[in-house]
Amino acid sequence: MAGFPEEPIYEQLARVGKVLSSPVRLRLLDVLDQQERTVEELAEEAGIALKNTSAQLQQLRAAHLVTSRKEGTKVFYRLADEGVSRFLGEMQMFAHGRLADLREAVARHLGSPEGVTAAELAARLADPGTIVVDVRSPAAFATAHLPGAVSLPLAELRDRLEELPRDAEIVAYCGGPYCVVSPEAVRLLRRNGFRALSLEGGITGWRRSGRSTTPG
Repeated sequence: MAGFPEEPIYEQLARVGKVLSSPVRLRLLDVLDQQERTVEELAEEAGIALKNTSAQLQQLRAAHLVTSRKEGTKVFYRLADEGVSRFLGEMQMFAHGRLADLREAVARHLGSPEGVTAAELAARLADPGTIVVDVRSPAAFATAHLPGAVSLPLAELRDRLEELPRDAEIVAYCGGPYCVVSPEAVRLLRRNGFRALSLEGGITGWRRSGRSTTPG
C-alpha cells in the first residue's frame, strides 16, 4: 500500500515524540533544565544507572534536545537552547491541564504547598518584607540564583532559623516544577511559626517566565 506524500514530514515530527515518550529521558531533561551536569552527576541526581544515563543522553542528543561540551576529561551536558526549556514547560502545563492523574500525582509528590507565581514574586522583590530563600545546595546557588536571594540549604535550615526575620514572609525555592525541597522547607518554616510560601516552578519556572537570574 502506497504511503501518503507527507509521510517523511510526520516521520521527522515523530522523532521528537519518540524521544519524549520515555519517563527516564523526560526526567533527565528536567534535571538538565536546572543546570548543566556531567553524566555522573546526572545519573546521581536522577537516580538512574550510569550506563543507562549515557545511552539516554545519546538519544536526546540525536534529537538535538541536548548538547555537550568537554572540559579536561569531563563532558558536561545541557539543554540545546532556551527553546527546549520553553517547550518542556508548555508540555508540562498542557499535560497538567489535561490529565487528572498527573495533577493527583503532582499533589501527592509535592504535598500541595501554598505557592507564589514567578510574576507575583517579581512584583515583590523590592519589598523588604519578603525574603527569598534558595534551599538548594551551595553549588547550585553559586551557579545561578534569583536576584536578592539568600542561600539556606534545606539540610541547614532547621539549625539556622534564627537568621530569618520573624516579621517577614519567606519565599523558598528549589530547582524545577517537581522539586520537593522547597515544599519541605515551607512546611518546616510554618511549623516553626514563620509565614512561608514556595515559588511555583522553582528557578526553572522563573527562567521560563523570561526573568533573569544572578550568576555566581
